Amino acid sequence: MTNKETLSRETQYILNNYGLIPRYVEENGKIRRVYTDQGQFALKSIPAQNGIDFIRNVQSLYQKGYNRIVPIFPTQDGRYAILQRDRLYYLMPWLSNEGSGERFEKHNKMFRELARMHSISAKEITIDKEKREHHFEKISGQWKKQKEFLNEFIKHCEKKWYMSPFELHFCMYYTDIIQALNYAEKKLDEWYEKTKDSEKVRTVITHGKVSLQHFIQDDRGYGHFINFENTRIVPPHFDLLPFLRKSTAAYPQACDDCVGWLYNYFNYFPLKEDEMLLFQSYLAHPGSQFAIVESYLDKKEDKNELKYVTKLLREYWLLKNTEYIVMQVEEREQQKKAAQAQAAE
Repeated sequence: MTNKETLSRETQYILNNYGLIPRYVEENGKIRRVYTDQGQFALKSIPAQNGIDFIRNVQSLYQKGYNRIVPIFPTQDGRYAILQRDRLYYLMPWLSNEGSGERFEKHNKMFRELARMHSISAKEITIDKEKREHHFEKISGQWKKQKEFLNEFIKHCEKKWYMSPFELHFCMYYTDIIQALNYAEKKLDEWYEKTKDSEKVRTVITHGKVSLQHFIQDDRGYGHFINFENTRIVPPHFDLLPFLRKSTAAYPQACDDCVGWLYNYFNYFPLKEDEMLLFQSYLAHPGSQFAIVESYLDKKEDKNELKYVTKLLREYWLLKNTEYIVMQVEEREQQKKAAQAQAAE
């Protein structure tokens, strides 16, 4: 039996559960575009172990009234997914990404919808003070060890008569890396002082992989989220931080657009003071720069200096691009505090 025959029989079996007879099935990456007399559908699959959270969170958003996600069709017996071997298959309407508009406006729409989704699903949960303290001590301890590691490496480099190209570049970037780490530690300390006596934390249903590729617009210009396979119930920065890091992983740039998108989100779903402190801390932390240095030292033989210098340079660009956003957020938050203090007088 060929792969095509297996695929056809598998697809036919799955679609039978929906009462659909496919006339044609087209492969679109990880999605199968299914043509039927009842219309066009998108058939997707995810690993079975991810299925419980995925189905539960999407259904929870529906029940809370959030309708800007592409709906999942139930089977004829009411199931929202079909288990085949180790994967869950689910069916959605096929929506072509026909919306027009500038990149900035599309991102604004996406962040507005993300804020609405977070706002609708926001929920305070109880957390033990001991767990919060443990989290703080764990992260704080890791960052202190990273600082000690970087300080020892800079001493090692500066003692050498002839540095390797990687060591030379690290010395050039060291001050910026340490400053970012100091800022991250400062914000983490402020967060803990602010929250150490609190037993509540706010969680939301996150998308898990926010990007324009996962936010499509219909012919009326309405935006809809797709690809909720990585959805979780966690604090909102779990959606914001990966997007910002990916958006700034490029050549040096002052990403005012990123700041604009971020504050468009805050207009619809403002972070609380403690959430903002933790967000600033994680955003500023130079974790990827530390990882490159650690990887360089772990490799004992046949080090490709060009490869490592290129990686370090790219991570330094990420650091500086992120630093610009961090400083813009810091300035705006300080202005906000000053305005609130003045209004209270």
